[in-house]
Amino acid sequence: MSSHRETNLHRGTTGHRGTNLHRGTTGHRATAEGPFGPPPTTLLRFATAGSVDDGKSTLVGRLLHDSKSVLADQMEAVEHASRARGAAVPDLALLTDGLRAEREQGITIDVAYRYFATPRRRFILADTPGHVQYTRNMVTGASTAELTVILVDARNGVVEQTRRHAAIAALLRVPHVVLAVNKMDLVDYAESVFALIAEEFTAYATALGVPEVTAIPISALAGDNVVEPSARMDWYGGPTVLEHLESVEVGDGAAEGATRFPVQMVIRHQGERYYAGQLLSGRLRVGEEVTVQPSGRVTTVAALDVLGQAADAVAAGASLSVRLADEIDVGRGDMLTAGSRPPRIAKTVEATVCHVADTPLTVGRRVLLKHTTRTVKAIVEDIPSRLTLDDLSQHPEPGSLVANDIGRVRVRTAEPLALDSYADSRRTGAFLLIDPVDGTTLAAGMAGEAFRAAGATAAAVAADADGWDF
Repeated sequence: MSSHRETNLHRGTTGHRGTNLHRGTTGHRATAEGPFGPPPTTLLRFATAGSVDDGKSTLVGRLLHDSKSVLADQMEAVEHASRARGAAVPDLALLTDGLRAEREQGITIDVAYRYFATPRRRFILADTPGHVQYTRNMVTGASTAELTVILVDARNGVVEQTRRHAAIAALLRVPHVVLAVNKMDLVDYAESVFALIAEEFTAYATALGVPEVTAIPISALAGDNVVEPSARMDWYGGPTVLEHLESVEVGDGAAEGATRFPVQMVIRHQGERYYAGQLLSGRLRVGEEVTVQPSGRVTTVAALDVLGQAADAVAAGASLSVRLADEIDVGRGDMLTAGSRPPRIAKTVEATVCHVADTPLTVGRRVLLKHTTRTVKAIVEDIPSRLTLDDLSQHPEPGSLVANDIGRVRVRTAEPLALDSYADSRRTGAFLLIDPVDGTTLAAGMAGEAFRAAGATAAAVAADADGWDF
């Protein structure tokens, strides 16, 4: 049997431990810059997922505890609650399962966000539920993540829910996936068990288009390979979970992407009109030619203002105000674009959506479509298929989508939109479908194809006489 080190798991011959980590006797906090290291400058958003009882909450609790990210009073509360439940040692899962129903049932129900930092990096963690009926919660938590940690119980291996979570990570274009093979202490820390699971999962995820998989054998309960390396798995030469989180490349390359600046509001200052918003991707420079979408009007950038200071150029992520050279009609919801890769301007959107509302999404339903800062009226024209996450098959013509369903839709809008494919941009390829009556979010959408093409069939929708006939 081939070793896991020969698979595409991003190992080196010496593993992560041969690099300049300066672990020393005080753990990962001992760095070359001093006992506390340099101030953390980068941010990683990541999510956790896994089947029920795979140990997600314990892993998160162990990560927070061993990285010294838990306050003393929080730890005292956990110890008290653990003693009250008859536990001999603190139940670290209680650090994340905050809802009473979660504590009583021992499961995660809602997405729990945790903020912590090490000397090397800042983190925003989304701990998502493992139950099938909470699929929409995982979509919510992973939609903005740059990395997803998928847990597997070493005794059970890759199960249906593991494949579902891998499919969702691929669907959401999460660039980094960590396979945490948990409960290695219950399989005697056997390398062969880990290698088989890692190879099976990596093959499945790669087939879905996941660009990077890193497999790590851990015991969240005992702390093996979570923050500190395990002495009981000396056959493993890769990073611990925290080491990987601290060292994985962050950033989605937005600064190098096509220029996209949705206008959030119009500001008048000293007789001049400025357009405020956040630059989602690309760069803007004074003197650069830009196109106002969806009207197609062309002008140039006359001035850029960032936090009250003039700037010659800005990159993605900056919040700024733009003054244009020409007095043209620009308002909230319009988008300034530049470069050779313009967005698609259309009134028909074909996309994959995850339905998150309790009421079904049906053909002919009137909705509002919110894309960046633009909200327009729309009609669900067709629902060609529903995705079965168990085997990734497409169920044709489902008629409707209910809560937690993922399916293909075609939506017709009253006004044109400047959309990118979600495969090209997670920011400008995403949208929401909203109930126009009460403002409830119905579905989260990803424009363009999913990880594999979905067939579409036409379905006529009768024109509506109440301002929705477009």
